[in-house]
Amino acid sequence: MEITLTIDDQSVKFKSSGAVPKRYKMQFGRDFFKDLIGMGIVNKDYSDLHENDQLEAIKQIDFDMFYDIAWTLAKTADEKIPDPMTWLDSFETFPIVDIVAELQDILAATISSKKN
Repeated sequence: MEITLTIDDQSVKFKSSGAVPKRYKMQFGRDFFKDLIGMGIVNKDYSDLHENDQLEAIKQIDFDMFYDIAWTLAKTADEKIPDPMTWLDSFETFPIVDIVAELQDILAATISSKKN
């Protein structure tokens, strides 16, 4: 699965593939699935929550970890993406709250089964 988001007036591709967990582990030394599930953002519908409840739900997210996951998905889509700090520095703003919601489907696809 692949999506393109506009971040700080830049088109950024994010892609899920079988290599994502390995790329994440190689870069950050942590287990992708444990981190993803531990953050509790997959399949959580923030749009149905009232604004105060959205803020409370978002406070539970480990944003450092989410930046790492976002970088891994971007790197999977584009091998030319530089290291995480250089990549993040290329954005004047990186609206993580908006990006969490946008990346939920692609993150859910990484842990779901196609088995019937």
